[in-house]
Amino acid sequence: MNNKSASYRCAEEAIRNACLVISVLLIGSLVALSQTTQSGALPSWNDGVVKNAILNFVARATTLGSANFVPLDRRIAVFDNDGTLWTEKPIYTQLAFALDRVKQLAPQHPEWKNKQPFQAVLEGDMKTLAASGERGMVELTMASHAGMTTDEFANMVNQWMITARHPRFHRPYTACVYQPMLELLSYL
Repeated sequence: MNNKSASYRCAEEAIRNACLVISVLLIGSLVALSQTTQSGALPSWNDGVVKNAILNFVARATTLGSANFVPLDRRIAVFDNDGTLWTEKPIYTQLAFALDRVKQLAPQHPEWKNKQPFQAVLEGDMKTLAASGERGMVELTMASHAGMTTDEFANMVNQWMITARHPRFHRPYTACVYQPMLELLSYL
């Protein structure tokens, strides 16, 4: 097996771990926030076809004796981990973490000032960073996520989530969630 494929697998695992840690933190925040929503199912949703389809589906799945009844221990709600639950513009939250981590590590790596994709990150050149493609993202992820235990990584992400702010909304990423999705998470 060559080093490149091992490196890519390592980066993919680091990305999965980062997504898992960030997802757990966000979902915890979402659940806490959802408990403060108005009473009633999906109160911020507009009445219409989509809201009615959700309400009817849940009624069918939870009504004992219904042909579509699903026992409680077999019910699973699955949500896509992207703009459905958290902001993904102007960049994905996971990428924002990696970019901040590269900037934090930069003093220990003076060579990054002249090496892409690190140079693009340090100069805030998102066009050049985007041009680095998957290879550049893997390189950034490997550099920003390596050299620590899973617990150390989880603590680092947790601290970042506490202090990081969305570039447009200037709020913590955990506050950049969508009320309708909070309600749907709570409802399901």
